[in-house]
Parts: sequence; C-alpha cells; structure tokens
Amino acid sequence: MNRVLPDGLIVVAKADCPTCRLVEPLLAEIAQSDQLTVYVQDSAEYAADLSGSLYDKTLEHSYRLGIEFVPTLIRVENGKEVERTYGWHKEDWRQLSGVATLGEELPVMRPGCGSKTLEPGISEELELAFGDFKLQSREIDIAGADDPMETCYERGWSDGLPVVPPTPVRVLRMLKGTERKPEEVVGLMPPDLVPVSVEKVAINAVLAGCKPEYMPVLLAALEASLTDEFGLHGLICTTMFGSPMIMVNGPAAKAIGMNSGVNALGQGNRANATIGRALQLIIRNVGGGRPGEIDRSTMGNPGKVGFCFAEAEDSDWLPLAQERGVAPGRSAVTLFPGEGVQGIVDQKSRDPESLARSFALSLRTVDHAKLAMAGDAVLVVSPEHARVFIDAGWSKQRLREELEKLLLAPGEQLVAGAGGIAEGIPARFKDQQVPKFRPGGLLIVRAGGTAGLFSAIIAGWAASGPVGSSPVTREVNI
Repeated sequence: MNRVLPDGLIVVAKADCPTCRLVEPLLAEIAQSDQLTVYVQDSAEYAADLSGSLYDKTLEHSYRLGIEFVPTLIRVENGKEVERTYGWHKEDWRQLSGVATLGEELPVMRPGCGSKTLEPGISEELELAFGDFKLQSREIDIAGADDPMETCYERGWSDGLPVVPPTPVRVLRMLKGTERKPEEVVGLMPPDLVPVSVEKVAINAVLAGCKPEYMPVLLAALEASLTDEFGLHGLICTTMFGSPMIMVNGPAAKAIGMNSGVNALGQGNRANATIGRALQLIIRNVGGGRPGEIDRSTMGNPGKVGFCFAEAEDSDWLPLAQERGVAPGRSAVTLFPGEGVQGIVDQKSRDPESLARSFALSLRTVDHAKLAMAGDAVLVVSPEHARVFIDAGWSKQRLREELEKLLLAPGEQLVAGAGGIAEGIPARFKDQQVPKFRPGGLLIVRAGGTAGLFSAIIAGWAASGPVGSSPVTREVNI
C-alpha cells in the first residue's frame, strides 16, 4: 500500500531497548535541525517531551514502516523513504540526521533490539489488522463463554477427534507455508462440487493440526484427488471400505519429518497423521462428504480419519514416484484408494522365490480369493523382507513380474459357483488363465521398521481402473 510519510526524520524505538535509551538524549538535538517524528512501541514516556513523539500502541506505524529492529532512523523526502539505518552507528546517524557532531560522547556502534512487530504471533495479527491480506471465508463469532473446540464439534467440522480452532491468525500462518494465492481455486470438491480455494485448504489444515510447511504436500494430494482418474466422488459414495491414502516420495518427505520407518502406517508422526487427516477434513467440510449422508460406507476403515506415509528411499529399489515418471530428486505424492492394512507374516523364507510365493498367496485374498481384476493393491515391503530380494539382486520390477506370474489362476477355480461358493468371476473366464490384478494395478513400496519379518497389503477400492479409481501421482511444488 502506498503511504505518504511525514518529511524529515522518523525514529522508531522501544523504551526497554538499551540502545534506544542510549540515543534518547540525542533526539531533542535532531529535532532542532529537522522535522522529527518518534514512534515508541512500548511506552508513552519515552521521549515524551518531544512534540513529535507518539506512542505506537497498536504498532500500526511500525508495521507499515516494516520495522525489524529498534532503534531505526529513517529519512523521508517528498513523502517517500530514501534511506534508513538501525541500531546505533555513529556515522550513519550523523549522515542521515545532518548533525555532524551527533553523539560525540557515545560509542561508535551499539546493536539494537528486535522490533515488537516480530514477536511470536504479533506479525500475523498486524498483517490481518493493517495489511492488504483479508480472509475471504466468513468468520464465525462465538460467545466468550463457549469453548471453541466444542463449537467445532457442534458445527460438524470434526471427524470425531479434537480439532484446532481455525482462528484468522492460525489460518494466515498456515498460508505462509505456500506461495500460492489464498483465493486460488484448486478445483471443485466432490461430492457437492464446491470450489476449494487455497484458503479453504489452509483452514482445514489448521483444523487437522498441520504445520505450515506441510501445505505443499497437502495441496499436491488434493490436486491428485480432484482428477478424473482418481474418481473421488465414487470413492466417497461407495458402500465399500476405501478412502484416499497418500504416499509421499522425495526430499519433501524428509524436510517435513515424515515417517517411513517404524510404525509408518500407524500413529505418532505429526506430518503423516495430519496431512492425511487434512485431506479427509476438506472432503468433509468443503465437499460435504460426511458419513451417514453421502458417505455410505458399510463399515469404513480407520484410514478414513487420515492415511498418509512416506516411502523409505534408502535402498537400491526405485522409489514409487520415479517408477511413475517423476524425475529423481523431485518430490511427489501418489494417491491411492486404500482400504485397511492386511499383514503378511513370513518369518521363515530366506530366498526370494519362497518369499514371493508367500506374498502372492496373501495377495490372492484382496477383495476375495475368487475375485480378479477388480481392486488394485499396494504391497508394503518391510526392510527385512526387502533385504531378501535386494541381496538376491531382485529389483522392484523383478518382484512385480514374478508376482504377476504367480498370481495367474485357472478361471475354472474363480468363476461363480466354483468350490461351492457363489461369489466369483463371470463364467466366460472359465477356460482362461486369469490375472489377479489389472495391468499396473499392483504398486510396491518399501516402508516400516528394520526389525520384523512382516510386510503388508493395502487393498484398493474394488472399482479400480478406468471406470472407477486409479492411483494418481502429482509432483510437490515447494
């Protein structure tokens, strides 16, 4: 905002700053040679005998002047700042003030103090009060006696767990985590197809307990969820178990402290827990995807609170994002329509052929042992299991190819009615060898603690593929 300043000199100071106290006796001398305005951040008593001294109680003047340190001396000509210095530097003050003998008895230099405008929580309040930024969302007033967290429950903004009330200061702080404009519309959020802006993302990120630095990962996950390939509307409305699951690759995962190790699919890591939760809250609070309403899941799964983890990238195996076309060194999220976690316990296989057969036998049960080419799946291989393959020279791709062979089954065993089980695939597949998963329907990632010969399967929505939901990968723009 353009602002006309009073010509002459401006000093911004704090009474509790020793250097400001040091220069206080000089202000009267400066005022005799030039027009002087003094803004004091913390006291009406500092330089009170000067006619141009003002108590900047609200810090508006300090904020608009962009003060970071006190004392700050500014020269203004024709309503515009032309030069400034901060702290006490004898030659600088003499040059700006035009008083050649200013501070003769003072030391050559003394550092100043930090401005009150930079104190924790203050800068956001000042930006909201006096800056150009204004929240577009409607602010909800609550009575002073009401508990803000209980209000969030009552208004339906919670997933059943406590949330962080999204005050304007918290939302502004969250928006600092991205360079994208608050008013930018990321897309239309199903099922209600409501425009979801970056500001709305920030509000729900606050509710979920995110840190600002999580915003780029969350925005990438949101963008992936809004693609036609992912089919979020159907995933929200299905009576099955699935919901969006976020897998993160690249430097961003490490930068924000995501967990790819011990308990990676569980609780305890803030980034994992809150990024996944924030996406679910956006679905609920912006898109209207609430359980018992448009969300008709018969049973649901705990991942519908939030499901997010990072892939371990400390082995020779190619990370998932690179397998899906993202350049090395870049960060990306892959969104998958995941269900619950199914464990694979094999503590005896020490060669890759045996362990691959164990994995295949377990993978057959995705959705149902007699269903095929329906749901996708993610195979999460633990470090101890991965080492069996890596030591034998097996890449991820080699493992995948081996599993695809092992997962071929005679159609006569899978058709409806076979084995006395009504469930099954159509009779036309009776004389074929049938793959368990559609082409590209099995993803493999490496995660988990270094101790334990256990891996996991995360089944996908049974309506996977072009007519339902496919995994989608999006780069993270830091």
